[in-house]
Amino acid sequence: MRGIWRWLAILAAVALVVTACGRGGTGAGDQQGAAGEGGGELTVIGPWAGPEMEQFLPVLQEAEKRLGVTIRYQTQRAEDLAQVLPAQFEAGTAPGDVIFMWDWWVKEHADHAVDLKDIWEPEASAFRMPAAEAEGKVVAVPYALTVKPGFWYRKSFFAEHGLEPPTTWEEFMALLQRLDRIEGIQAPVVSGDGTGWPLTDVVEHFLIAFGGPDLQRGLIEGRVAWTDPEVQAVFRDRLVPALEYFSDPMDWTQAAELWWQGEYGLYFMGNWLTGMVDDPSDLGVFPLPGTKGMVAATDYAFIPRHSPRVDKAKELLAFLIGREGMELRAKQGGKLSNRTDVPADAHPDVDRQVAELLEGVELLPDLDDAIGGDWQRTFWDQLKLLWVQPDQWQGVLERLEQERGR
Repeated sequence: MRGIWRWLAILAAVALVVTACGRGGTGAGDQQGAAGEGGGELTVIGPWAGPEMEQFLPVLQEAEKRLGVTIRYQTQRAEDLAQVLPAQFEAGTAPGDVIFMWDWWVKEHADHAVDLKDIWEPEASAFRMPAAEAEGKVVAVPYALTVKPGFWYRKSFFAEHGLEPPTTWEEFMALLQRLDRIEGIQAPVVSGDGTGWPLTDVVEHFLIAFGGPDLQRGLIEGRVAWTDPEVQAVFRDRLVPALEYFSDPMDWTQAAELWWQGEYGLYFMGNWLTGMVDDPSDLGVFPLPGTKGMVAATDYAFIPRHSPRVDKAKELLAFLIGREGMELRAKQGGKLSNRTDVPADAHPDVDRQVAELLEGVELLPDLDDAIGGDWQRTFWDQLKLLWVQPDQWQGVLERLEQERGR
């Protein structure tokens, strides 16, 4: 059996290399040749590509200078890593030295993660989000903060058509109706999709807005059933009527481009959208009126115990979560500092606007990431169904509750 695991690990490694082709290196590696030879080479695996990757690379470039190492960055989605890492760990190998992954997944594989307590405890009090702990260890630490603040719009588009952000539910629905009548608009709201995310973010926003923060927590903890009357009311009276004005799901990056071009009026997306548009100063955002909570998430990083460079990887991770490293990331835009000791003015203007929305609202976990496992995949699939067949909402809730009870 061990021979099979090693063969699977080799295949997985090939898959990772193919996926990362053309995305490796920070661009500073060639200039750091001498330092790299003395300090070795580290591989960082994260989910960011395109503009998000470009925002992250300057942080790694600074880390190269400070640590005297060459750092290679590879893009790999958590969904794909979840399929290949177990076989590699079983074979005693790891594709990277610092890997960004779901916190719940790292907890489930805690025996393959290095204890990060020594680098986390000196920084913990400054963080908004907690570390991931399992088996008496700190197995993963939080990085930059993302929030899902609401519906984004172009200020210039709203000004051109005499539109205003809504302050009541009735005004929100009226806005959708007005957008629907604008010539050239494909749909009032564009529906970005990937594996089922970000449709999940829209649903969570509705649950929090009309059920309150405790409903979100109750669903995560299993205290509230998906067939609960309160959940049904949110779907029946709020979400399903609104879905009439949403487009069919499409790739979320394509959705962002078409929305920016004016083919759609609104786009629900996380604050990283600010780093994906040509003119962030033209961005405006509003939550559903009356919202008292907001989903906040962070990318968790861990070090596989199979890394041959654990000590150097710890130094890198300590820099990334330290005040200087976090402030450098905040300056790039697209993400917020997870540290309370990094000032708001360290962020670009549009990110400061998002930070203002955090005042007076409760930060909540991402529902499907918090539950994870098979249920998360069911959630993704069922929401894809809901988007194209909203009248099936009751069956969707029944299926979600059935899977949650397993």
